[in-house]
Amino acid sequence: MAKKSSHSIKMPELKPGREITLQMRILAFFLRPLVRLLYKVNVTGMENLPKSGGYVLAANHVTTVDALAVAYMMYFRLHRAPHFLAKEGLFKTPIVGPVLLAVGQIPVFRGQRNNTDPMEAAYKVLRAGHVIGIFPEGTLTRDPDLWPMRGRTGAIRLAIETGVPIVPVGQWGTEQVMETYSSKLKPKPWHKVNIVIGKPIDLSKYFDKKNSTEDLVAITEHVMNEITKLVEQLRGDKAPTKRFVPSEHGLPDHGNFKKFLILKAENERRASLGLEPLPADAKVTFGKIRYKGKG
Repeated sequence: MAKKSSHSIKMPELKPGREITLQMRILAFFLRPLVRLLYKVNVTGMENLPKSGGYVLAANHVTTVDALAVAYMMYFRLHRAPHFLAKEGLFKTPIVGPVLLAVGQIPVFRGQRNNTDPMEAAYKVLRAGHVIGIFPEGTLTRDPDLWPMRGRTGAIRLAIETGVPIVPVGQWGTEQVMETYSSKLKPKPWHKVNIVIGKPIDLSKYFDKKNSTEDLVAITEHVMNEITKLVEQLRGDKAPTKRFVPSEHGLPDHGNFKKFLILKAENERRASLGLEPLPADAKVTFGKIRYKGKG
């Protein structure tokens, strides 16, 4: 079955007055045993959460299965519907894509595609008093020691433009079940993934005013600092004083940077031998470089 084009992906529809829908209950029924097979979710700091209304949960991002841990916490511990902003590729996948839309997940388009529709869908979720979970880094951390790296301003924009607080969340432990940028699972039902919820960050002084890009970047850095403090608490260690920024290390903002480094190393090897660089369609699959005419 062919994948959907970006333009054919519709935004999820919000059910008026209903936060946890039947579709979400059905999906939770099937996902609960999967999460318990992978790890045990341990949550602290729930007393810090707003007692009612919408808010943004902003967490650090270490592995692909982070979202399962945070979603599990939101549904089974907080009793709130888990809504996430997720990359568009997931929504183009048969079965998975329609299921994600049915339970209110919101696609985010990368590259040149305009994100007006997804952001409006996210605004509707928050204005309806629901909760959105976001990983402000925008992708899995590229920090070599898995500390939170630089954040992007999307989570801040959402919170400010909808007038809701942003709640920092630190999580640690999923890296024992799946390595960063790996697809190999190592289930450990006894292993704890610890999640700690911090105190809400009041952004009210930024509401109803025109905030510059510099303002948004500064607020985002403040939020990332709060998230990092929570991760330090969980790890019992101190994060680097300077936050990791991918572009400063010659890395792309999105995608599997480990594959990027494999392609980069091969092109450097070819250049040293006076050979042509890899073709544009070259990609890494299962650790091997493949392109048209090879593999």
